[in-house]
Amino acid sequence: MSFASATRSETAKQLTTSGWWVLALILFVYVAFTAAVLGFVFSASASGSLPGSNAPQIPEEGLTATLYSTATAIAYVFPLLVGTLMVTGEFRHKTLTPTFLATPRRGMVLWAKLAVGVMMGVMLGVVGVIASVAPSAAFLAANGIDTGLASADTWAMFGRMILAYVLWVFVGIGVGALVRNQVGAIVGVLVFTQFIEPIARTAGAFVDGLTEVTRYLPGAASDALVGASIFSGATPGGMTAETPLEWWIGALLLLGYAVVLLVFGYLTTWRRDVS
Repeated sequence: MSFASATRSETAKQLTTSGWWVLALILFVYVAFTAAVLGFVFSASASGSLPGSNAPQIPEEGLTATLYSTATAIAYVFPLLVGTLMVTGEFRHKTLTPTFLATPRRGMVLWAKLAVGVMMGVMLGVVGVIASVAPSAAFLAANGIDTGLASADTWAMFGRMILAYVLWVFVGIGVGALVRNQVGAIVGVLVFTQFIEPIARTAGAFVDGLTEVTRYLPGAASDALVGASIFSGATPGGMTAETPLEWWIGALLLLGYAVVLLVFGYLTTWRRDVS
């Protein structure tokens, strides 16, 4: 089977199942709700119209980028899960057996998954961007704050957000290639992204020198790639003191995580016999 045929097969596997669009729907609702709440509070505070609040007024500078980046700052776990399920689902349902029989070159199958992963990442990225931008821009405009949608820098950030989604799908494919067990892989992803890394990055604000380590974590690399994050200390009393990396370093670092996982996954789990 050729690479084109393998890619078509992988595309059919993803688009004919409900998993990806269910996660896309949850992603949209989750990001839109969060962006709406943050957009209301932050834009009202920046404009001085937040009722009954004695908190310091949030500066308008960087506010639009912070709100728009909600899609990557809080929801990168969704493309990560999609990438993981693209592989572990095949182990769980034994569909890799006919796939490897049709395409004995297992490396080609993995490359085909990465090619389809680009498509999945772009689709999820577009959903995430729309979900974060629409409510945020509405509240910014309602409070007389520039939405930044006429700025080339804002659209460049949208492009980097979509790139981050693609890279997170790659990381997920690497996780799935390394950890066959679907439940174990999903639990590992959720524990790391929702507990270990957030706690480590928060602790960095209070432990001298820790931020020199935490800024190289995957989530921090993703935030650096995007160039903004709700966790980057853009608001008064921000809970992190990280010095962000350059956006291209963040991109290379996140890609590096994906490559390491994919290589180890290919050399170990991916080459084992499939029952």
